[in-house]
Amino acid sequence: MLADDPPSGDQLNARVRQLLAGMAAHGDRHLAEVERDLVQMDALLDEAIKKLCASFMAIHHAVEAQQQDLNAFQAHTLSLPDYVARVASQRDEVARHVGDAVTGLQFQDMTSQLIGRMVQHLAGLREVFGALDTHGTVLPESGDRALLAMLDHISERVGMHCAALSVTSRSTVNQRHMNSGDIELF
Repeated sequence: MLADDPPSGDQLNARVRQLLAGMAAHGDRHLAEVERDLVQMDALLDEAIKKLCASFMAIHHAVEAQQQDLNAFQAHTLSLPDYVARVASQRDEVARHVGDAVTGLQFQDMTSQLIGRMVQHLAGLREVFGALDTHGTVLPESGDRALLAMLDHISERVGMHCAALSVTSRSTVNQRHMNSGDIELF
């Protein structure tokens, strides 16, 4: 085809298919990331709930043991030195279980990061669909060259959003708060 020849219908169809395929691929990547983040968030929440339940039950048992020792001391079946030693041991046990509960609460920070990533992916989808917005741009009524140029421009804008996704896509989820330990997942 010569430079002055008008583009064929097949060329226009190919460009439209290329644009739609690029959009579908980009949208699929965003949605796959959101899906992965949701699965990770579900696992985090499940683990956090298990950890918190176990910690609170352990605290409950330790407090019950303290009460039993207090009752035994009051009934004079436990000597003062034995009572003091047991209370000190139980205090350390309660502190350890509280630390475990705090560690369970750290999952909230990571879950919050996952939600932030999902919001970014959904914003990325919005940007891609915004790239298709022809508001302010009138589609040419005639002239296949102008239509091809517009499709190329739209494809370029979608491509730029795809490139931006590749740069920011798979970052790790890190613990940012609480001093009970460092956790890095995913």
